[in-house]
Amino acid sequence: MKENLLQFIWQFQYFNRRGLTTTAGDAIQVIHPGNFNSNQGADFSEARIRIGDTLWAGNVELHIRSGDWHLHGHSADKNYHNIILHVVWEQDKSVQDISGNNLPTLVLQNRVSKFLLNKYEGLMNTASFIPCEEHELAIGPLVLLAWKQRLLAERLEARAATVLIFLHQNNFHWEETFWWLLSKNFGVKVNTEAFEKIARSLPILLLAKHKNQIQQLEALLFGQAGLLEKEFTEAYPVMLQKEYRFFHKKYHLQKPDLQLYFLRMRPANFPTVRLAQLAMLTCKSSHLFSRIISENDLTAIKKMLDVTANDYWHYHYVFEEATELNPKKLGGQMIDNIVINTVVPLLFAYGLHYNEQSHKERAITWLEMLAPEKNKIIAGFASLGYTSSNACDSQAFLHLKNNYCDHKRCLECAIGNTLLITTTTNAPN
Repeated sequence: MKENLLQFIWQFQYFNRRGLTTTAGDAIQVIHPGNFNSNQGADFSEARIRIGDTLWAGNVELHIRSGDWHLHGHSADKNYHNIILHVVWEQDKSVQDISGNNLPTLVLQNRVSKFLLNKYEGLMNTASFIPCEEHELAIGPLVLLAWKQRLLAERLEARAATVLIFLHQNNFHWEETFWWLLSKNFGVKVNTEAFEKIARSLPILLLAKHKNQIQQLEALLFGQAGLLEKEFTEAYPVMLQKEYRFFHKKYHLQKPDLQLYFLRMRPANFPTVRLAQLAMLTCKSSHLFSRIISENDLTAIKKMLDVTANDYWHYHYVFEEATELNPKKLGGQMIDNIVINTVVPLLFAYGLHYNEQSHKERAITWLEMLAPEKNKIIAGFASLGYTSSNACDSQAFLHLKNNYCDHKRCLECAIGNTLLITTTTNAPN
């Protein structure tokens, strides 16, 4: 038995409630089990329980063994002075409150369905894609919809928290914050950390001085990425190298410590290609953050992000290795990725920071307008019947997998709850 499972059982009263008594033999009637408390203090607050002929209002504390009360030092803790019932899985010793009186104790070990316990153990021990993958489950469409909406809200709030951390780090400069996030996104998962370091080493105000000079922007980005340090034979990288050496000295640039990865990547995602596209976006656009905040049309945002790397990259994926003509256009999937993972979190964070609901609603509306993401996680859920109709759904399922399924938080999941509820009976056989 785990304490979080015991809390789940008590919260939803998934046990045989007939003939409840304390260990002292007093009758118990649970009128309200209380509100779950995730902070310091008793597990449940504001409970209402009749013990014998007296109706009590107060807190309920849960433990696997009754002796854990003393083991955890609750007797001397004022946060546990208003306990009206001690709920335990098994009793190993009597427990007294601060006044020396025995705490009313309810033992649940023989009152919980074995089906529930076995089902929970199966969920915790599986190595499947998601814990409930091998179980038949019919979750109602309204329950699933509500759960996806909550998951999306959690994901947006978590991503907004990252945005606000960046904002604090750069003295509340929203354009700089967007530059960091945008660059990180261009790193395409494998190189996100490296691209963020590059962005942090090149302030947006410095780049603005070279805004209309694509070669100078590339020199700064490639130079800070450590990609201009070898001997070149082609004229273009030689020129970039000379430009960077000049700017490095002029601006006293500090080159970040980073590692860029090329192996096992599609050439279109090579860091050289993504840096070239990032340079062109910086060259072609101005005040990106301000435009995003003021723009209501998602099509206009996507058009703004629709750039193609400099001519040199039409024939290259890396320096000094010529290829056939293939313009390095950013592409619709990457543009959608930027909207989902940079634009929407920034817009939502802006609305959260300034308490402007319209920005948050616009962020969600834009997700609804975008196609769902394509990756192994979304495909995995689709194979189990959980399809995504838009980016709201795919973002919700990504959050479910990464923050609930992978951590076996089935007791906090609406799907896991439904699975356990359908196998629970009031009285074990």
